[in-house]
Amino acid sequence: MRKIILSVILLTLLILTLFSSFILNTNPAPTQEVKFDSGDTAWMIVATALVLIMTPGLGFFYGGMVGKKNVISTMLQSFMAMIIVTLLWVFVGFSLSFGSSIGGFIGDPTEYFMFQNVNINTAYGTIPFMLFALFQAKFAIITPALITGAFAERIRFWAYMLFMLLFILFVYTPLCHMTWHADGFFFKMGVLDFAGGTVVHMSAGWAALAGAMFLGKRKTQKSNPARITYVLLGTGLLWFGWFGFNAGSALAANGLAAQALGTTTVGAAAAGMAWIFYDKILGHKVSAMGACIGTVVGLVAITPAAGFVTIPHAIFIGAFSAIVSNFAVSRFPKGKIDDALDVFACHGVGGMVGMLLTGVFASKAVNPAVTDQGLIFGETTLFINQFVALIIVSLFAFTVSYFLFFIVNKITPLRVTEDKEELGLDISQHGEFL
Repeated sequence: MRKIILSVILLTLLILTLFSSFILNTNPAPTQEVKFDSGDTAWMIVATALVLIMTPGLGFFYGGMVGKKNVISTMLQSFMAMIIVTLLWVFVGFSLSFGSSIGGFIGDPTEYFMFQNVNINTAYGTIPFMLFALFQAKFAIITPALITGAFAERIRFWAYMLFMLLFILFVYTPLCHMTWHADGFFFKMGVLDFAGGTVVHMSAGWAALAGAMFLGKRKTQKSNPARITYVLLGTGLLWFGWFGFNAGSALAANGLAAQALGTTTVGAAAAGMAWIFYDKILGHKVSAMGACIGTVVGLVAITPAAGFVTIPHAIFIGAFSAIVSNFAVSRFPKGKIDDALDVFACHGVGGMVGMLLTGVFASKAVNPAVTDQGLIFGETTLFINQFVALIIVSLFAFTVSYFLFFIVNKITPLRVTEDKEELGLDISQHGEFL
């Protein structure tokens, strides 16, 4: 049955793309002369590439943390997100996210179907519309990849692939539309998310918690990390790529991009320092793993605030988020819920802390687009909006994700059998090994 379904999907893909020029308006002629800013366009091409490199970076980051029998499987889950989500984004994901709004909750799925009307003859600000669409694709790619750390070492590959598709369609695209589309529900509320603390990290964190709860604990003994050097390499690639993630979200080569780059730099550094200091205060050794996890938590937390806060406030956000996430990791009920790589405590909690602190520190002096300033400036509206959105996103992402895991499990079992888990996913799922 699976072979038949895959054959139908592949055949449909070939037919649709073969005859696309006859049924779609894929590259219409410009109605008027369009001029792009070459500097902005060049920067956004670089930023798009930077965001993409984060996903293989995440693969190294997660792959180094799991046991030796599951390194390839864990890294492949991130790599497959680049393949599958890219195609899904072109077919319908971008349209659902940025198409004409339907009630403020989702975009028109037909407007940009198969990238029709997405071309180089239309401008989005000062850059080609197609470049904006491709930049946004990289955010969609990394989000389901983030979730994989929660159910590492026990999920069936094909079940993960199906969940990834459904998650993008039913969780990511509605949140993306509500937050970043001009007619989106959260956007109209005045909720601020500069580069994805809500859309990416909170949604992934809550989905990770749902997945860990639904799949249950690993049957085999928890193994030691396979390659700490992979974790270090992955962290370096993530930090490097995050400059495109955050600074690129300015959508121009301007002062706001430089501000976001600066806040990203210091937020990550402050979080890495705070994590290892907090570990030392608790009597733990300074570890490479701790330094890496702390740095990534800082990157997560500064993401929603990157283009709205000052450098000193970015340092506070990074350090504070690291302490909160470190506490969450140590207090997480691991005996009951097996979030293998602490995705919820790091990405979910980090994203929530960053979102709330955006409501505390957002400043008009940094970004004139801030209509309501943060709590520290004596205004309450933004903080309340951020808090309300946090509750809504948390309930939505967790509930829908849990339901999607339930549906996928009805279609095909989510978990590998106990003997295959013992053998390791590299061999049992892919026939490969280190």
